[in-house]
Amino acid sequence: MRPVSPIPVLSPRPRLSDFFQGVGLLGRAFGLVFRSRRLLLLSTLCAAITAIALLGLGILLYRYAPGLLDSVWTRPESWYGRAGWYTVLILSSLVAWVVGANVVPPLLLAPLQDPLSEATEAECGEADATTSPASFLRGLTTGLLHTLARLALLFLGLAVLLPLNLVPGLGSLAFTVLASLWTMLWMAAEHLAAPMTRHLYPFAQVRRMLRERRALCMGFGAGVYLLLWVPILNTFFLPVAVIGGTLLYRGLRATGDLPPPPDALVPPGRGA
Repeated sequence: MRPVSPIPVLSPRPRLSDFFQGVGLLGRAFGLVFRSRRLLLLSTLCAAITAIALLGLGILLYRYAPGLLDSVWTRPESWYGRAGWYTVLILSSLVAWVVGANVVPPLLLAPLQDPLSEATEAECGEADATTSPASFLRGLTTGLLHTLARLALLFLGLAVLLPLNLVPGLGSLAFTVLASLWTMLWMAAEHLAAPMTRHLYPFAQVRRMLRERRALCMGFGAGVYLLLWVPILNTFFLPVAVIGGTLLYRGLRATGDLPPPPDALVPPGRGA
């Protein structure tokens, strides 16, 4: 007998408590990893590569972040000036580490993200239209273009917020808080878009879900963000985020928030 489907049962209408269900998708994703041998194997491989990437990012920031800050703001002589300088260094380094963690590992693990998402959908006990070589190429091209667009959007938002660091006093704190919130929202979009892109949904549908199911998506993004700060578990953040994003996509499909995927509407034999 097949186990109960891991597809989350979402509320038919948006509500604030959806935030906690969005966070809970990470626990559901972790549970699914240990239920599936294929997902466990793929996730372990991703975790090993991610661990190396995160360690490398930490070493680079430790060695070069102080020099970069010195180049734009010379270290003050006074104790209160130094306190401010080190505060900016720490907060900026934390944001840079999170951004780097969301850019470097996904680029290194790009070939494994679709297999992870596909394996997750197989565990959900559902399958859409069989992917033809032509639709696979369309999905690959669309996915690359969407990824580049999403990365540009992430950096654009951070660039808009960056001048807050020039505001004396609470400017750096405001930048850290707002940059973190922006990154959470971006994480939700990035990992929800992955399965949707594979099924050829336009990015406008991703934006619509972020707008209409804000609490749910923000909760999911916050969960992925917090996972980055948990030692050891943070090496699993990418596979768990991909699996969680796929479960979120399937949940939105089940509630009717999303129409049938475009690739399922392609008549058999077309694009083969």
